[in-house]
Formats: sequence, C-alpha cells, structure tokens
Amino acid sequence: MASTVLVANTGRPTGSAAARRMRREDVVPGVLYGHGMSPLSVAVGRRDLRLALSGGAGLNTVLDLTVDGNVYPAIVKDLQRHPVRRTVTHVDFIQVNLDEAITVAVPLRLEGEASAVAAGGGLVDPAVDTIEVVTTPRNIPDEVVVDISGMAMDTVIRLSDITLPAGVTPTAEPETPIVTVLTMRAEVADIEAADAEVAGEQADDTGAAGAVDQPAEGGEAEGGAASE
Repeated sequence: MASTVLVANTGRPTGSAAARRMRREDVVPGVLYGHGMSPLSVAVGRRDLRLALSGGAGLNTVLDLTVDGNVYPAIVKDLQRHPVRRTVTHVDFIQVNLDEAITVAVPLRLEGEASAVAAGGGLVDPAVDTIEVVTTPRNIPDEVVVDISGMAMDTVIRLSDITLPAGVTPTAEPETPIVTVLTMRAEVADIEAADAEVAGEQADDTGAAGAVDQPAEGGEAEGGAASE
C-alpha cells in the first residue's frame, strides 16, 4: 500500500470559537499523537483530507502527514462529524511505525448472489460491518470480501471460514458469526398465526355478546300478556 501525502499546519488557535471559524473556512482542526510524542494540534484542508481518504483503503490509508517540514507516517484514528450535516468537525491522527503491527477495523463486503437463500424465503444478514485485524500499516487490506453465492438456509459463515491475506490476523474468536441467514417465512407464519388467533378471540367475544343480547324465545309475547 503506497503512502498518501497530506499537508497539515500547526499553530492553529484553540477553543470552540476558533474551531467554528476554521470549519467555516473549510479547515478541519485535528491532533497528531502516538509513539511517545506530545500531542500536536494541527489543521488540514477539508478538501485535502477528503481526497487523501478517497482511495480504496479509506480511513486506513497510510498517510505521510507533513507538518512543518517533518513527515509522520500516520493513519486516521477517529473522525468526529456534525450530527446533522455529517461534515467532519475534528480528526485524530495517530503516528505509526511502518514495521510495527497495529489493530485496525477493515470493512466487510459481500459478493455474489445467494440463490438458495432467496428461493427458501431467507435473507442474507451480515452480522458485522467490519473485521478487526492486527497487521502492519503497509499490509492493511482495503476490504474483506466474502462470497455468499454458496450459502443455503442453514449456512453460517464464521470468521474461521474467511481467508485473510498473509500477515493479517483477526482479533475475534474463530467461531464468531460473520454472515448469517434470516428466515423470513417463519417470521411471516408467526405473524399470520398471531393475527388468526386474535381474529378467533374477537369472533368468540362477538358470539358471546350476541348470545347475551338475544331475547329469550317467546319473551316478548309473555311480556305483552303481563302488561295487559
């Protein structure tokens, strides 16, 4: 994986008001830390950050973060976003050693069509969005691709069923479910049975109410004779 150059500036003003002003100017405040260095306040252009992370590796892109002439190998540790606009409001960079293993989350992508599952009324359900792995920064895969075309109604793809690149080790247990199958017909049958049960109870209630309200045979004539 090749590095991507991203230029950051230091000496940015701190505080909420200054941060808001920077964001209005399309500048994202951030911090760089890691490997024993003191946290360094930085700022990057919003467009530059977006372009740097636009490749297949996404947030796991290895950056040559250039700060005041010094180059720090780094990856994005965290992105904070505006709750409504979803624009980036702050970025955390962590300095990495290119020869030292780190823990990162790699996106999961499903490939293929599970025809047997569709025919059985099921739905393929990814149990996770990412797979956490340990590897060196240059060896981070862009994504983990899982072929679901061979899945059947009773299939569960577990972590042990997935082949990862050499030098990439998952952190979760081998039996961890990665992709499962939801049985939609069973859910529909349960709903239909519940609806039928409710309808039956309502019919019983209606019949009971009719029996109570029905006048006894000949009761009206007897009442009329008594009044006379």
